[in-house]
Amino acid sequence: MQRTLIHGATVITMDRQGVLPRADVLVTGDVITEIAPSIQADDAERIDANGCIVIPGLINAHMHTWQTALRGLAANWTLPEYFKKMHAGLATVFAPEDLHIATYVGALNQLNCGTTTLVDWCHNNRTPEHNDAAVAGLLQSGIRAAFFHGTPKPDPRPGEAPFWEVPHPRAEVERLLKAHQGRELLTVHAAVLGPHYSTLEVARHDFRMAHELGVIASLHQGGGPPRTPGGWNVLDREGLLGEQINIVHGHALSDAELARFCELGMSFSAAAENEMTQGHGHPLTGRLRQLGHAPSLGVDLESVLSGDMLTQARVALGIQRSLDNVAHREAHGSIPSTSTITAQEALGWVTVEGARMLRQLDRLGTLAAGKQADLVLVRADTLNMRPVHDPVAAVVFQASLANIDSVMVAGRWKKRGGQLLGVDLEPHLVALEASGRKITGALGMH
Repeated sequence: MQRTLIHGATVITMDRQGVLPRADVLVTGDVITEIAPSIQADDAERIDANGCIVIPGLINAHMHTWQTALRGLAANWTLPEYFKKMHAGLATVFAPEDLHIATYVGALNQLNCGTTTLVDWCHNNRTPEHNDAAVAGLLQSGIRAAFFHGTPKPDPRPGEAPFWEVPHPRAEVERLLKAHQGRELLTVHAAVLGPHYSTLEVARHDFRMAHELGVIASLHQGGGPPRTPGGWNVLDREGLLGEQINIVHGHALSDAELARFCELGMSFSAAAENEMTQGHGHPLTGRLRQLGHAPSLGVDLESVLSGDMLTQARVALGIQRSLDNVAHREAHGSIPSTSTITAQEALGWVTVEGARMLRQLDRLGTLAAGKQADLVLVRADTLNMRPVHDPVAAVVFQASLANIDSVMVAGRWKKRGGQLLGVDLEPHLVALEASGRKITGALGMH
């Protein structure tokens, strides 16, 4: 069995061991077997990590990876423009091969940026062939992925039921579960509409389906008036809420609803940068913190912004600190005596909380013996990082894509020395560009 010894790094475990200024990490097969100041393992491949900071693999808890070929196209769109131009427009001309190349290249970019687990929230998949193409892209990339099967959101044609009246296609979720059951790096879940974007009967059906199939039901909340006012209260009374429910964004929830959902163990995924950009409102971070909870974070849309998860941690942290600072000044007439949120907490949003959202904190999100060997080597002996006084702060505030030296998923290197392994990128980038031209050209949006 392959053994790898990562030697002489600063290790941020995000676990009870905390930050180890200089330590070794031993990987055996796909798991971490030991973390200690010094490890003797003569049979292991030895990686000199002097000058590096090792962190848990980042977890992108929400991304519509099918939009990779449309990078930057929606950068100036508000949410209503996005619904009209993307879901009712561009999305309607995607063929399965467009989903494949977008998902594949998007997943490769996540690996390149230090993300080892990607929640792919796929809701432009009108046929089984579209689903299969997207899943094939995830598998081909080698990333650890959670494929959240969604449904398209086109404008209804005459005589056709609108998408918000159509129950989630259970048979297709069952097909995907059967086809991919037991895969090492892939799980299947459901990206449903929820009461904000569907009728009550559809929400009932979808939540029951998720519970019966044992999958996570993830849904968007916010962005205009709800289609089912009071729907959350009905679903709660009927016992359909619990830890299997993941709310993305979470805007327009009352304080009472939010407190109740936290009590029920539901998870929340924020997309702070995009929420501020497209008009959702302020991220839910501060409201969750007041209840003793924390969000996971996601990129959301590469059609708007960068796929880098460290940027998401930094932006979410900055937004909430700003809100906290303003609130303190209004209440007390002064700047707070210390920051309300630490860099350690923000790093937890893109590691620990992502694993918690996927109900896999027992195997992902931190570095500890027995956990999956998903980790990142951040180059810290560089112009933009030295001197490193606080390793966690250095990763959250100073590091960029240029510092992501090596990425390991399940004990296998996907990136080393700043380069992705085992892939010739240029032909795939050419194919991605061709897909983007075809999609935008079909609607005259070159």
